[in-house]
Amino acid sequence: MILKKNVLIEFKICYNDYKCKRVRIGRCVIVSKVFSPFIYFFKGILVFFRALISIFYHAFLALPLVIKARKIKPDETPSEEEVKFKQDNAGRAILDTITANEDNDFNIDITAAEEDNEEGSLTKFGKKLMAIPEKIREQNTVSLIKKYTKNKGEPVPLTINYDGPDAVKSKDKQVYEYIIKTPEGRYQKGYFSAFSKVEVYSFLRSEGNIVYSIRTNKWLQTTHNNIAGNSKIKIKDLNFLLTQLSTYLKAGIPLADSVKILVKQFNNKNYQRILRGVVYDLSIGKNFSEALEKQGKAFPQMLINMVRAAEMTGELPETLDDMAEYFAETEATRKAMVTAMMYPVIIFVIAIAVGTFIMLYVVPQFVEIYESMDDAEIPGITLFVLAISDFLQKYIIIIGVAVILLLLVIIYLYRHVKPFRRAIQLFGMKSPGFGNIIIYNEVTMFTKTFASLLAHNVFITDSMTILNKVTNNEIYKGLIIKAINNIAKGGKISTAFKDHWAFPIPAYEMIVTGEKTGQLPEMMQKVAVYYQDLHRNAITRIKTFIEPILILLLTGMVGVIVLAIVVPMFNMYGSIQQ
Repeated sequence: MILKKNVLIEFKICYNDYKCKRVRIGRCVIVSKVFSPFIYFFKGILVFFRALISIFYHAFLALPLVIKARKIKPDETPSEEEVKFKQDNAGRAILDTITANEDNDFNIDITAAEEDNEEGSLTKFGKKLMAIPEKIREQNTVSLIKKYTKNKGEPVPLTINYDGPDAVKSKDKQVYEYIIKTPEGRYQKGYFSAFSKVEVYSFLRSEGNIVYSIRTNKWLQTTHNNIAGNSKIKIKDLNFLLTQLSTYLKAGIPLADSVKILVKQFNNKNYQRILRGVVYDLSIGKNFSEALEKQGKAFPQMLINMVRAAEMTGELPETLDDMAEYFAETEATRKAMVTAMMYPVIIFVIAIAVGTFIMLYVVPQFVEIYESMDDAEIPGITLFVLAISDFLQKYIIIIGVAVILLLLVIIYLYRHVKPFRRAIQLFGMKSPGFGNIIIYNEVTMFTKTFASLLAHNVFITDSMTILNKVTNNEIYKGLIIKAINNIAKGGKISTAFKDHWAFPIPAYEMIVTGEKTGQLPEMMQKVAVYYQDLHRNAITRIKTFIEPILILLLTGMVGVIVLAIVVPMFNMYGSIQQ
């Protein structure tokens, strides 16, 4: 073993290619064979952070170029007049530059112009490259047209027999595959659900398309049945849809035309299918609420009932605005709840990952050193850490598979087994700290939804049924079912929530007051605002409280492992000194 005394330790940290900094730790005694694995470990950490800083630095440098590239507007071909105007202006600018620089031997800098030409050529090349997949799809679509129409020349538009089999309506909607040419001249293939071939043809022609083929078979019914009904519109997209639709209706645009405009504003094909289905149902005489309900799970049940009530009162634009505001607030509440729950989970997972990494890759580097020592000289904490490291090295794959299977089983039971889900939710609501957050969230969602339903003249029994579908909490589902039974017996809503641990007393008293005064919607709205503030404050407190605790736990865990590794080193050093 080689002993080196008074060695100066310096680290050279480079933040990028031209800025480096030397960090001097100090003079100390190093036993090379003992401490070299530990030094390599810290050196690896420094290399990792250097690479991370370099990545962020170059990403920051590339950001202006990305923004500039996004500002380049495609499909903008200047006219001949614009080109001539720009050339004339460019000539005048050059003449002005020559006049102003007569004493400087006519030094004209044309680098910017060359860069613009280079950028223009690159943009054109990028456009051609991006257009290749679209051209391939169009060629395939044209080949399908020729195949279905049995025409080897130019595609022939489809002819429909309005009095023959094409006009026969089926009992249920059928999925039809169509091939069209849009008013912009692009060939497209798509799928549409309707009761007859004539209806599909009429709908496509009403949009200005040239129809080449419409067909259906059992295979299409199996593979594409309910193609739009299984999709669900995201809350942020639903807010945009409701706001835009309300604006169009207030401007005097008919409902069907407003939805047609919305079809063009979404690039998502599933959204386009959903909205085109709404337009189709409106065109055959369905109400707006019925058209939304026909789209399966695409629209929330609460929105459908709100629209149904608004159709009776004639306040559809106002209702759509209220629904957009409601969904925005509920989404903000949900995200805050998810953030509060995910933060400690993420920190815990990171702590487990760091501990596992040290046990698998750092601790084994010292095993050969400890084998030369007597068991009496090795502390118990070091033996414990070595035993855990050895166990993880042997069974890490089995442990990982077991953990993943356990999580999958828990997720499956939570989603499909009601008693298990109730037990998990009960445990969460009873736990200190997190319990209040869950209760405040449920009370906020219940009262806010209840207030919106009552304010838009939805029947109270229908409101309770919708509330039962909105919440996923089994405890609150039980309270709502109890309230529905009380209403059916002629009782009061408040009776179901009286003296229940999951429903706060102030919220209960507000329900009682609303029932006595006939102002239940207003009371529920006030309760929602109050408990939404409590929920936000509770999340802030729990994050402030948990963050230092989790950091201390992570630091303590790593510290214990490092201490277990370092202590025997000092014992070995002491024996060498003696």
